[in-house]
Amino acid sequence: MSRLKLIIVPTLIISCLSLSSCFKDVDFGQAPDIALEPDLQVDLAYYELNETDFFDSETSLFTPLIRDTIRLEFLDDDYIQDGLMFAEFRFRHENRFPFPVRSNIKFLNKNERPEFNVAYVIPEGSLDSPGIIDTLKVMEGNDIRKVRRSFKMVMELEVLGDGKDLDGNLDFSSKGLFRFEF
Repeated sequence: MSRLKLIIVPTLIISCLSLSSCFKDVDFGQAPDIALEPDLQVDLAYYELNETDFFDSETSLFTPLIRDTIRLEFLDDDYIQDGLMFAEFRFRHENRFPFPVRSNIKFLNKNERPEFNVAYVIPEGSLDSPGIIDTLKVMEGNDIRKVRRSFKMVMELEVLGDGKDLDGNLDFSSKGLFRFEF
């Protein structure tokens, strides 16, 4: 009989505690008001160029303008397209060339037409003291539609000078911060 009491008493105590615990009323009508807002940070592109990148490999002639294109495949998704509410792009250059360099970053749609661009001049520098530029481009509100339509990023660099005595390098890194609402 004492064993039965040992089983019944703890069971009664646990039952009483669980029935007397506090519960807040749950209003399931508020479910549509719940929104998840995850952030996604990605490295978009990075490179390190030196003087040989500005000379034609066949003719050895100075080519002041070079360009490269990357595809932003992660934006080509219905889930991403519907939820994208904010984008922040960060572009950083370190110029160790003795000439300024013009940078023009174009975001193109599927028809190769520009949606928006980010253009600036990177100051000249040296091996000991690089010219640095750190640029931030924020896209939100009505501008976010331009990001949603952008599927390619074209990077153009133009050395502003004759290319004589071009010695050094140019480092580039870019990141994107994307905020979604689901």
